[in-house]
Amino acid sequence: MLCFWGAQVREGFGLEQPDKVKHGNSGIRSVCPKSKVQDMSAGRSFVGFIRDGQVSVLRLRSEDCDHDGKLKHLQLKNDRIRLIVCGGDGAVLLAYGGKVLIMDKSTVCRLNYIIQCYCGCCVSHDKHDEAMTNVLFCTTDRHVPTVVNSLNQKKIVSISCGGEHTATLSKGGTVFTFGSGGSGQLGHKSFKDEHHPRVVAELWGSEVSQVTCGRHHTLVSVASSKLIYSFGCWMQGKLGNCKMIKKSVPFPYLLHTECNHEYTIEKLIAGENHSFALFFKELGNESAKSKPNPIRGVLTLNDRMIDRWVSERDSWLPFSFMSVYEIHLSCISQVVMVVQQMLRSLNPSPFGEESLRLYILLPELIRRLQKQQRTELTEALASKILELNPAVRKVLEKYWSRLPDDCLKSLVKLFRKASAEMIGQISRGEMNQDTQHLENFMQILQMIYQVIIVGIIQILFKFPFAADTVSKWRMFRYLRDERIQSSRDRFILNDNMNKLLINRESVLMDTLEYLRQDIHLFFHQLEVVFIGENGIDMRGLSAEFFSLLSQSLLKWEKKVLEVHESSLVWFNPDGMQDDSDFYYLGVICGMALYNHHYINLDFPLALYKKLLQLSPTLNDLEDLSPVEARSLKSLLEEDEDEVVDMLFLDFTVKGQELIPNGNQIPVTKSNRSHKQLCSVKNQFEHFSRGFFKGCPLDFWRMFHPEELQELLHGSPKYEWKELQQCASYEKCSASDQLIKNFWTVFFEFTEENKRKFLIFMYGTDRVPVEGFSKRSLKISQSDCPDAEDRLPEAQTCFGKFILPKYSDINTLRDKLMHAISFCEVFGRG
Repeated sequence: MLCFWGAQVREGFGLEQPDKVKHGNSGIRSVCPKSKVQDMSAGRSFVGFIRDGQVSVLRLRSEDCDHDGKLKHLQLKNDRIRLIVCGGDGAVLLAYGGKVLIMDKSTVCRLNYIIQCYCGCCVSHDKHDEAMTNVLFCTTDRHVPTVVNSLNQKKIVSISCGGEHTATLSKGGTVFTFGSGGSGQLGHKSFKDEHHPRVVAELWGSEVSQVTCGRHHTLVSVASSKLIYSFGCWMQGKLGNCKMIKKSVPFPYLLHTECNHEYTIEKLIAGENHSFALFFKELGNESAKSKPNPIRGVLTLNDRMIDRWVSERDSWLPFSFMSVYEIHLSCISQVVMVVQQMLRSLNPSPFGEESLRLYILLPELIRRLQKQQRTELTEALASKILELNPAVRKVLEKYWSRLPDDCLKSLVKLFRKASAEMIGQISRGEMNQDTQHLENFMQILQMIYQVIIVGIIQILFKFPFAADTVSKWRMFRYLRDERIQSSRDRFILNDNMNKLLINRESVLMDTLEYLRQDIHLFFHQLEVVFIGENGIDMRGLSAEFFSLLSQSLLKWEKKVLEVHESSLVWFNPDGMQDDSDFYYLGVICGMALYNHHYINLDFPLALYKKLLQLSPTLNDLEDLSPVEARSLKSLLEEDEDEVVDMLFLDFTVKGQELIPNGNQIPVTKSNRSHKQLCSVKNQFEHFSRGFFKGCPLDFWRMFHPEELQELLHGSPKYEWKELQQCASYEKCSASDQLIKNFWTVFFEFTEENKRKFLIFMYGTDRVPVEGFSKRSLKISQSDCPDAEDRLPEAQTCFGKFILPKYSDINTLRDKLMHAISFCEVFGRG
């Protein structure tokens, strides 16, 4: 499948009939040619396709040519082409075997062994170089290739050049851009030029799989989420977002639904005024391994090599070190000397990722030594690992994640045994109080633990039934906390960054104004400040904020949400709202999940299924709108064509067309799919894009829809006895008459008043996934002399409930009821 957007082109490109072209949102079109497109490229004047090794080109519209030509097939004799790159007015063709052809001049030249080329920049690899080193050369304003030194250690696997800017992609999925930024095509939240490669911060942590540059815009894809990001010049719709402004930060969007379920992005192409995405149908593991890749990147150390090395002990050690291992293993003193030399040679900022193989080899050598030597060398190895800069340490963690179980267990055993020996020595008084080495061991074990957790989560993505909700939620929180800490290590925050200043009277408008400023760092934790009030947000104020925000969203005059007869809320399909309204609704919900808070919006299960790219069922519609579902069910079950035709239904709901020209298309027996009949596709796509923005940690995809619903909306189970059981007491005890009176009054309350107490106490009436046992409830008795005149208080951030020593149960009942009913400020921050 080929998706394309931007300037107008000949319908079908000559690859398929014009009536076979599908039109989607934001001007995005798609075509499925009968002859499979293996590779393609677009320049300023034409677009080129490779099918079965043969090249076809199509001239594009331009200022001096108002129509497209026909698809022209090039006569290339016996040369079979595997790669095409179009430039301004010409193209470079790469044949199997390494031959390069210039399309316009029909000349042939050989450039060593070319594996990836772009007009203006190339990456070269000498096939005789067994070390597999790779470098990036830049030819701008120079007569000979020059190394870009700042990218030497970044393990660049792909590059792309635009009109006046360049983007590179590292093996770890990090995007660097540099050059002209006047149209926002560098993605750095500015329109400034960059003379040195700089990380696109908004994409950090996304593990980008492809990046490509057009003349003044850039496209990026993330294979794991099947999202495409665009930034730069918007003209002629080449960003695919329908926004008539330059975008200086990556803007994510999903293509057709069928692309997400059936296809995987094989290649992105950005031309001067066009954008393309080439999709292949997803194959099984065995088929995927054998499928040829026409756009092979720079030859680098790949996963398959590492898997082979770590599974075959005799082959994954570098030859020079392998000989040391075999020859000197029998002579311990010489092995120790070799290991010491290796440790001294380690660099905190190694030249390339391959040098990290030493950190895999050394534990194998050290663990075979005797106790004294093993401990000393383990201490030195731990110090060297912790000296690595954070980015390199992350790469080492990826290497660890690919180790077979026995190797990973040996690694854990090495540091755990050294830790246990040191703890024993300290407890026996055999060593001083310097515990730095012990702390180093603990940090290494923490790193390995995180690798194991991430590995488990990757398994849970495939098999979400393998763990219960609480276990998955704990892993999500752990990884979220790790991501926050990692972000703190990378960015220096000032006092006001990620601090949301809110008026209670305008909580929604203040929030939207803050989000539109585009200054929030979503990887960091949100901090809420209510203007004119004292209090530090230690989760209590932000919990209250999301509770108030939920109420405001339901009362929003724009009516983005509508409440159905089932009391569930759903997107308003009348089309009168701005797309940005649904986007920011998604951002708010995503932020709530990432910051471990609840949104009191009772969305149906269908929403969470769609977020997880699962198809809702008719039962989901029945939960949302029972009457409409029953009518629809009857329609779907009707066997008689005449009965369906006599209903005179078309594809509209409340005046909103569900498909193009829906008011002119009658519902028939053959087209009555309930998926079409209850569509809010446009609203959901903008909501989904905002949700991904608000919750940048996509590990939530390991949850089932029911679990995700509970995480965002809270548990529907109120075990009130559990709240009493988890309570602790200060300046009083459970046997005191005051406390007995309190619980008597509490259990007399109606369900509504019990929930009011939760709001008063915690700022929200939602129950944590783990239940009330995870709520802190500390009841403290206040011995003030005027107790009868005081109301109970709550310190929401600390889960502390301050109860004056009332003389009788009636006074307590009246004061508590007044406090939970009329306090606009939920306790004290």
